[in-house]
Formats: sequence, structure tokens, C-alpha cells
Amino acid sequence: MEEVLNEQELHNLAMNIVGKDLEDQGFEFLAVNSELKKDPQFVALKKGKLHFVVVQAISYPDDPNVMDTIFLQPMKDHAIKFKARTFYAAVGLANAKDYEKPVNKEDDYIVNYPGIKEV
Repeated sequence: MEEVLNEQELHNLAMNIVGKDLEDQGFEFLAVNSELKKDPQFVALKKGKLHFVVVQAISYPDDPNVMDTIFLQPMKDHAIKFKARTFYAAVGLANAKDYEKPVNKEDDYIVNYPGIKEV
């Protein structure tokens, strides 16, 4: 029986993908929060500038290129108080065998990660 990844497991998968990308880009992590609905997930420095990064796992057929600016506005307002830049990192995830099936622990998955986008 296929064991479907739950919301927290999908979120953790997205966190790993974004974390690796940020690391590759030279970000230095000050705080990492992988708890669902606790934003931002990453507080990081790059070139002495503070960055807040909000991570979301997006399941197919939803599009990770679509940014929900209303959802992100409170985080942007919070970042301004700290003179930080705010970024959104959506990671699209789909079952590689059948896009209509949820991502599970047995099958490979496809990642659609357009990178971090400034809010």
C-alpha cells in the first residue's frame, strides 16, 4: 500500500530543496523553522543584509509560479520592521508516475521549483 506524504512531510521536502538552493547561493542561516504555518521558514544573511524566506509546498495541479501576495503581506510588513527583504519560495511537487496521484513514499516525485522570488 502506498503511504502518501502528509502536509508536514511535503513541507519538509520543500524546506530541504529551498535550503540547499539558499546554501548554494551563499546565504548564512540565522534561524530555520520547519513548523507548518510558522513564517518565515528561513531567516538568513547574505552580504550583510537580512532576508526572510517563506517556503510553501505546492501540490499538482496548483502552480508554484503564482504568488499569493495577500497571504505574504503580513510577513513583508514584519520584515520591514527588521529592515529585511522578504522572499517567497514555492516548491511544486507531483507524483512522477501519475500527476493525478498524491506524492507518496514509494514513487519518485517531480519538482517544479522556480527559485526564490522577492515579495
